Amino acid sequence: MSAVYVNNLSRALGLPAWKVENTLALLNEGATIPFIARYRKEATGSLDEVQVAEIQKEFKRLEELDKRREAILHSIEEQGKLTDELRQKIEAAHTLTELEDLYLPYKPKRKTRASVARERGLEPLARRLWLQVDTDNPEKLAQGYLTDEVPTVADALLGARDILAEEVNENPDARNLMRFVFSKTALIKSKVVKGKDEAGAKYRDYFDYSEPLKDCPSHRLLAIRRGEEEDILRVLILPADEEDAVRQLQDRFVKGYGPSSQQVELAIQDCYERLLSPSIETEFRNSSKEKADKEAIDVFVKNLRQLLLAPPLGQKRVLGIDPGFRTGCKVIVLDASGNFLENTTIYPHPPQNDDAGARKTLDFLVQKHGIEAIAVGNGTAGRETMDLCRSIRFPHPVEIFMANEAGASIYSASDVAREEFPDHDVTVRGAISIGRRLMDPLAELVKIDPKSIGVGQYQHDVNQPQLKESLDQVVESCVNSVGVNLNTASKHLLTYVSGLGPALAKNIVDYRAANGPF
Repeated sequence: MSAVYVNNLSRALGLPAWKVENTLALLNEGATIPFIARYRKEATGSLDEVQVAEIQKEFKRLEELDKRREAILHSIEEQGKLTDELRQKIEAAHTLTELEDLYLPYKPKRKTRASVARERGLEPLARRLWLQVDTDNPEKLAQGYLTDEVPTVADALLGARDILAEEVNENPDARNLMRFVFSKTALIKSKVVKGKDEAGAKYRDYFDYSEPLKDCPSHRLLAIRRGEEEDILRVLILPADEEDAVRQLQDRFVKGYGPSSQQVELAIQDCYERLLSPSIETEFRNSSKEKADKEAIDVFVKNLRQLLLAPPLGQKRVLGIDPGFRTGCKVIVLDASGNFLENTTIYPHPPQNDDAGARKTLDFLVQKHGIEAIAVGNGTAGRETMDLCRSIRFPHPVEIFMANEAGASIYSASDVAREEFPDHDVTVRGAISIGRRLMDPLAELVKIDPKSIGVGQYQHDVNQPQLKESLDQVVESCVNSVGVNLNTASKHLLTYVSGLGPALAKNIVDYRAANGPF
């Protein structure tokens, strides 16, 4: 492991270098975060999961930065423009933004107004105007550059200003100044697209909306972005006072009051409107989206953790009900170990309204299997089904619970469900999932893609790889924090145990099936 990486991470995270080095070595060997935090304390100096995850995240950032650094150096070297001074600046850059700013003047471009002006021989004129000599007469200077392609003085001055505008746009000082202005004063504004008032009614709050970008909460920014994606809203991120932003730029680069300085002022105005403002707006769009994604993902992570670590009912005989109106309520029976025993369908609700038949069936199943608890899904007809169950006088006490059925339909159509219950249809599998998640939420929910459990708003709008990685880490963390019962855990639950992979998990389950409990 590179000593440079270790030292950089140590400084950035405020951790001793030896802890960082040992943690990186373990991660490099394929060890998971919970495994390192629980079983390699002596190597890491008892770093917790959060610290190990931070080391992993920051290491990935540095790796990506170095890959980009190498690509940039290679590109500039191929152009024959890499000086020792430029190499030092690039190698000293600590962020992607710094790197991209240094690369911008050397980045291969499509044809631009400035490149056309250079081809027409106007760069010396631009250089002379940039000197801003008070006694210069720009019109007279421009006459020396007239050609068939540059027929008028106005064309010559416009071309020279195009070159200056591009150079100001590529100047790191100018870009950092605008970043500062945007960070302090940027507003996010949204307006409805003409003619989309009815189609976009759900975005009505944002039809004519404006607020400081730094105050815009994650959920609001993601809602506005979704409206823009659906072509309902037009969104802009701009400084509150654009005239002041241009003035600050001009104060930085305009050196006098003569005619040449006036040309530079015009070039800076054009630079801001045409190049710099759109470029920095894109940066702030991206950075604000990243921040909103992070905040939203943090909420998803917290909600998922609470859901996974909900207290299990334990080993009790359970009746699981997936409620519905027209298609009826699917009813399944599970023994105390969660094994599926039988299933049926009742139709207590409209349009069939077979209330008496439903009561009789439920009463019969409760008596036959000694049912101790009923789990009713919280979807369509859930409340009505709860009311029905509570109104039945069972022969012995039965606890009745509303179970969160988010993701049950995803599970029922999954390969995991088909493997577990090849002879039953999706409706039966969904009801089994509802019953089992009451008995042991963690053991059942690990079978479902975390994104499908419904743990927050806008989960399809945030960075998907980041969301998946964060939610998978939560599942892994939860499984390892509570442990599993080796004799009852499913193959899918065992794969989340630190140190076990899918193959070993399958071997454990197969051995258990052939030889009995451990």
